[in-house]
Amino acid sequence: MPAPFFNNALRLFCNVAILLTAGCATVPERNTNDIINSPAQWATDQANSNPINMQWLSAFADPALSQFVQEALNNNYDLKTAAARVAVAREQSRIDGAPRWPQMAFAPGYRRSKLNSGETGAFEVLFTMSWEIDVWGRIKATQQASEQDADAVTSDYQGARLSLAARTAQSYFELIEANLQTEVAEQSIKDRRTIVDLVRGRFARGLTRGLDLRLVLTDLENAKAQLANSRNQVQIVTRRLEVLLGRYPGNSLTKLSALPSPPSVLAAGLPSELLARRPDLLAALARLQATDSRTESAKKSLLPRITLTATGGTSSPALTELVDPRAVAWNLAMGLVQPVFTGGRLKAGIRLTEARSEETFNEYQSIALNAFREVEQALAAEQWLREQEQALKEAVEQTLASRKLAVYSYRQGLIEILTLLDSYRSTLNAQSEHLSVQRHLLNNRIDLYLALGGGI
Repeated sequence: MPAPFFNNALRLFCNVAILLTAGCATVPERNTNDIINSPAQWATDQANSNPINMQWLSAFADPALSQFVQEALNNNYDLKTAAARVAVAREQSRIDGAPRWPQMAFAPGYRRSKLNSGETGAFEVLFTMSWEIDVWGRIKATQQASEQDADAVTSDYQGARLSLAARTAQSYFELIEANLQTEVAEQSIKDRRTIVDLVRGRFARGLTRGLDLRLVLTDLENAKAQLANSRNQVQIVTRRLEVLLGRYPGNSLTKLSALPSPPSVLAAGLPSELLARRPDLLAALARLQATDSRTESAKKSLLPRITLTATGGTSSPALTELVDPRAVAWNLAMGLVQPVFTGGRLKAGIRLTEARSEETFNEYQSIALNAFREVEQALAAEQWLREQEQALKEAVEQTLASRKLAVYSYRQGLIEILTLLDSYRSTLNAQSEHLSVQRHLLNNRIDLYLALGGGI
């Protein structure tokens, strides 16, 4: 190809590129404040908008809890799967960006031919090169979309990490509660047996009816059934926690029997900070930006494509001559392809990406509103759970006192056996509910940390 023709063609294509690029729209910049309006402060926590403590795990001051969470982060297979997805997404973005660079291939070989004069052989080295000059940035926009998808998957991984830590902590609290509930049930059986001995002695002396003895024996068996249920709950929660830790579910964890105290009141920060901190919101924003980039790429697919192609090679019966550049024959070509009629495929592709962008835009708003709800809900629950815990603590003390009075009154013949049994049941229920609300208070604190996007 003559050099003047090549230079003139290249100059023409560059001038056309400059003119068309001036009228080509680029991807819009997304601002979280433009997508959704966040309130100035939390409705439930108006007076507590100080910056939050991002490292929530240490706030519980529980070495065993910290050890379990770290073990889960190191060994959990679901989290390892999420980490692998990040690597997949990053490599995919590199693949999508590869067409921005020249693509070259070499094909060395040996060709043997049989002629009338005899057999001949020749070594040959062929090469091809193609390169689409990304004048309009179409390929770049596709690569940018893949990179933004990878950013979204990375945020998903961070969210999975926080979720795993939260589930491990909550399972840890649930296991401790299950052990404590078992201890309460065991003590309840001891108390019931004391009542059985009391009623059996009174029955032997003719001081009470056989019905009373039947009632206390029935109550004792019900207590045994409740103990069996508590022990079953322990093994269920233990195995669930072991799986989170990446261990075999062999029900072999050391017994845990002390719930930590809830940390001090948590500063929730500002609602606007949530948009830049929560992994699920960051992932949703990255996916929205990726759909915008794909829309840009689809629109630019209507523009001409400029490609350079080159082919060449050399052939020789001697290997030493293959490296001689004078023996290489090659040709270079430049081409321009302008889509004219595609049956509506390209325009439909643009409308498709625009529709997906609108879908992702609405999904982001939904996720953001749900994030605000989770924070407000956890902040409100904190107050009510603390009040409930205090009330149940007082109820436990009252039922213990009333039970002593009930035993004394029954010995004196002042009350019926049903009243005595009811006092024991009230004590058991109050103790059980008090343990449950203590655990719910801790779980809600974890939910609040998770809702605020706090770190580990």
